[in-house]
This record gives sequence, structure tokens and C-alpha cells, in this order.
Amino acid sequence: MSEKEAIPPIQRAVAVLWPSFITAGLATVVFFTLFDPVELAAAGGYGEISRLGGYTIGFFAFWLLTAGSCALTCYFQRPCDGADTSR
Repeated sequence: MSEKEAIPPIQRAVAVLWPSFITAGLATVVFFTLFDPVELAAAGGYGEISRLGGYTIGFFAFWLLTAGSCALTCYFQRPCDGADTSR
């Protein structure tokens, strides 16, 4: 890929962060429909936590997990150096 065809870094970042944000939002809704964050914190030995705090921590944990997955997908789509890409 020539320098002229290169994807700008901000576009690459958005290609990872935006889909992972949407997926994390959906995962948070589904997960916390089934589980109460206050009960999860108590069961995990973390003491008292507000529901809003639990939702926030859960959302960012899901976002980190899905952003990592999206980033790895983008990384593994790149061709290897010296690989025959004519096929």
C-alpha cells in the first residue's frame, strides 16, 4: 500500500473504537438485565458500590474487551511482509 493509499491514524482508531463502543453498550444492557451490579460487587468481595458505578465499570470493561477484539481483527487483516499477495 502506497503512502497515498494509507489509511489515516484517526480513521483506524475510529474503525476500532466506534464498533466496540456500540457493542459494549449492547453487552452492558444485556448483561445488567440479567445481573444486578450491587449483588455482583458484594459476591466478589468489593464491598458496597452504587448501581451507576457498577454500570459504568461494566460498560468500560466491555468496551476494553471489544476494542481489543476489534484491534486484533484489524491487525490480523494486514498482509505479512514479503507475503505473496497476488492470489
